[in-house]
Amino acid sequence: MKLNKSVPLLVFLLGILFFGTNNGEVYGDTNDTPQSFEEIFTEVGYKTVEAALDEFEQHFNKELKLPLRAPPISFTHHFGRFSNLDGEINDAFEVMFISDQLPENHFKIDVRPIRHKIGFSDKYVSKTFKLDNGSIAKYMEKPSMGFNLLVFERDGWEYIFSINKKVSDKVTPEILVQIANSIDF
Repeated sequence: MKLNKSVPLLVFLLGILFFGTNNGEVYGDTNDTPQSFEEIFTEVGYKTVEAALDEFEQHFNKELKLPLRAPPISFTHHFGRFSNLDGEINDAFEVMFISDQLPENHFKIDVRPIRHKIGFSDKYVSKTFKLDNGSIAKYMEKPSMGFNLLVFERDGWEYIFSINKKVSDKVTPEILVQIANSIDF
């Protein structure tokens, strides 16, 4: 099979037509700055903890108590979010404590009604604790999750505390229990 001599020229011209030429100059917007943490989290539904808590309590027509303590690590931001999805099964309240300086400093509280609680398998429970109010808290570690959890129930709510595994030497299960016990004050 013999190629026509004009085929390579045609391919070259089509390449220029479709892809243009690049003279090595790069153009950009000098005002293009990265989004702040506040902007990023606001875009995905986070707001102040107080505003999200108010929405959650109005939705369920019930008071939600939050802990007075936080883990003894530094955080630069805290946000709240109420996820109000179709029906009530997946409706939940979330508080996130994060650091824009130390990404491993990440603590989260998730709360949902007990009737829609998440069923955790006991095979992941490494310790159990009795809280000051008499309820049982389960501490879970799963190597693939990246977070350790303390799960407990009180006042008709299921609470899930999540702490990044990278700070579990500073935020022990006992410290999470102290945080859970601070809800009663």
